[in-house]
This record gives sequence, structure tokens and C-alpha cells, in this order.
Amino acid sequence: MPSSHPSSHSADDSEFLDFQEFQEFQEAEKQKKRAPWGVMALVLLTGLALIRNGSGEFDVGPPQPASAAAADAAPDAAGRGAPAPLTFSPAERVRIKGIQVDAPIMPVGLDADGWVDAPPPEDPNLAGWFTGAVSPGEKGTAVVVGHVDNQQGPAVFYGLGSLKKGNHVEVRRKDKKTAIFQIYGIEVFEKENFPGKRVYGNSGTPELRVITCGGGFSKQAGYDGNVVVFARLIAVR
Repeated sequence: MPSSHPSSHSADDSEFLDFQEFQEFQEAEKQKKRAPWGVMALVLLTGLALIRNGSGEFDVGPPQPASAAAADAAPDAAGRGAPAPLTFSPAERVRIKGIQVDAPIMPVGLDADGWVDAPPPEDPNLAGWFTGAVSPGEKGTAVVVGHVDNQQGPAVFYGLGSLKKGNHVEVRRKDKKTAIFQIYGIEVFEKENFPGKRVYGNSGTPELRVITCGGGFSKQAGYDGNVVVFARLIAVR
């Protein structure tokens, strides 16, 4: 963890816990148009997890990925009839039929300290697209984040860890095109050992990462990990 930022928060602090350094993975000309990545820090969202302190209905916590869901090497879509990369267009909505997600997307960027802003936790059905990366469907790795829970209960990506390889994630864009991604891995990583290069690295093809909180939980520190969905573009409609 970079020493220039706080290293710990209590469960009652802001929406953020730990953050990890990125590796460069976006094309230089695209970074000139939008916020630069380079080697920088990304805050990974932490759920408030207050649902575990309520009625007990959700005492088991959000589902976690099975070991069999670990990401394979990114499939090589070249020559398989994969669609051509799309041009830039902001993300507007995410749909994941496998976990009944149908949520609007708001743009999220970096604050003055280099942290990624989170969607407002008060709205449980809201995701964020990080505007410093490519838009979903462009060549490179797009990033969509969302809360796992809030003070009222499960939030938009509560069920993310229950997804399976082969499930689809659809992202509707402002240009009215829908980018359809197929999942090839779902994993949970410790925040303290988050593999930034593996998660955010540019494979040279259009990919998507969907991220929320997961792993172990404590009232003092919240969740200690992040659930990450790995997916690649397979169709556009």
C-alpha cells in the first residue's frame, strides 16, 4: 500500500478502505483524452456490511466465488468472429441476468487525492463506470464498480460472487449500442495483495471488470477483499 495514503479505516469511516497501485495498461493516445492512469492508486469500494448487524436475514453474507470460477487465461477472441472494438461512448446501464441486476451507471472519476469516487451508497441500485479507463466495448479494460450492501441491506452487486463462467454482462452505452461480455472468471482478492496488473492490464482486446467487496468481514475493518469478474466482449447489439 502506498505510504502517502491512510492505511486503515474503521467500519464507521467513509466508503473507502484500502487501495492498490495500477500498472500502465491503457494506450497513450486514449489517456490524453481522459484522466490518465499510469501507475496510480485505485480505491476499491467497501460495503458498509451493516446488514450483518440487523435482523439476521443476511447473516451468511454475500456469496463468494467458488474455486472453480477462477479466471482462465484471457480467451483469444481474434479470428473467432468476435466483434470489432467500439469507439468511445459513456456507459449508461448494466444488466446481469444471472443475478437479476438491471441498474443505471453513473460516471465516477478521481478526487483530488487520486482516489476513485464511489457511487452514492444511499442508492442500492446504482453502479459506477470509471471514466479514467476505456468505455465498455473499446479496446482495453473497462471498469465498473458498485456496492455490495448499504445500511438498508443488499446493494447492486451483492450477488456478484455467485456468477459463473459463461454468464453474460450487458452494458448499454450512450450511443444506444449494448456491449455484451462473457464471463471467463470470478475471483476474490485480498485488498492488501490486490493484483493490479492482472486485474486491470490491457489484453489488447475489449474486456470488462466488475468489482465489489467480498472476502472476510469484521465490524472493525469491514470486508478484507474484493470480488472481481473478468469478462470479454463477444457481441454488440
